[in-house]
Formats: sequence, C-alpha cells, structure tokens
Amino acid sequence: MNTADDLWDYPQPFTLATRVSPEDIDGLQHTNNTVYVKWCEQVAWAHSVALGLDLDSYRALDRAMAITRSEFDYLQASRAGDELVAGTWIEAWDRRLTMQRRFQILRAADGATVLRGLMYFVCIEISSGRPRRMPQAFIDGYGPAVRNTPKTRARSD
Repeated sequence: MNTADDLWDYPQPFTLATRVSPEDIDGLQHTNNTVYVKWCEQVAWAHSVALGLDLDSYRALDRAMAITRSEFDYLQASRAGDELVAGTWIEAWDRRLTMQRRFQILRAADGATVLRGLMYFVCIEISSGRPRRMPQAFIDGYGPAVRNTPKTRARSD
C-alpha cells in the first residue's frame, strides 16, 4: 500500500498497522464499530508512548489525558483479513487543559479511508479525577506533535 501523504487527510500521521481478525467481525459480516474505537485508542496510546508519555509517566505525574467526547464517521466496511493502517494527529490544544486528536483508518489494499474520527481530551489529576492544568512534561511531550498546518486538498470521500 502506498501510505504517502496523499492518502492521508493531513501530513505525517503517527501510524499503527493492524489486520482485521475473525473476532472483530459482527453479525453483518464486517468489522464491528467498537473495534474501530479500540484501534483509535491503541494508535493514540502508541503515539503518546512514542512522545515519551506512557502510563508510568502519567502515574508519576498524577496526570492523564482523559477522553471527554468522541466522534466517528464509518465510511466503508472492512472485513476479516483486511490490512488496515490507523493514523492519528494531535490537532489542537490550549496548552493548559484540553487537546483534540484526529484519526483516519485506511484499508491497505486500495488506500480507501474506512473511518475518520475525532476525540476530545481534558487533562485530569488521576488521584481525584478532577480537571487540572497540564504539567510541563505534557507541554514538552505533546507540544511538538500538534498539527498546525492544514492540508489543502479537499477530501473526496
């Protein structure tokens, strides 16, 4: 599959490849929608870890980025055996409390986008569950990854 930037909605996604397993299939014989949510969570965590912010770091800082809202557009079906690539970008943040992350999942065989998603996050204090300002480690880790250059091509699907 050509995973060049021309297939992605935005340049330079952080990506994670996966294959649809028989366990991912629902009664309609395509990938269950909850599986896509799981893949988005997995690529987001992998990106966070790559930026130096893993679960141990979260615990040590008593801070975490918690999902407050998610939106998903299921555009095409995928089926058992399909190879997919999940991509993510940190789209926006206020450097204090909130962050937005975009997702796109491509089917390797034809480059088709099968899902687009958006998650909203808030920084919380793990011990209390209450919203708190991002620690400097979050600003240093996530900051350089924030996408600030929109792609100019129109989305066709």
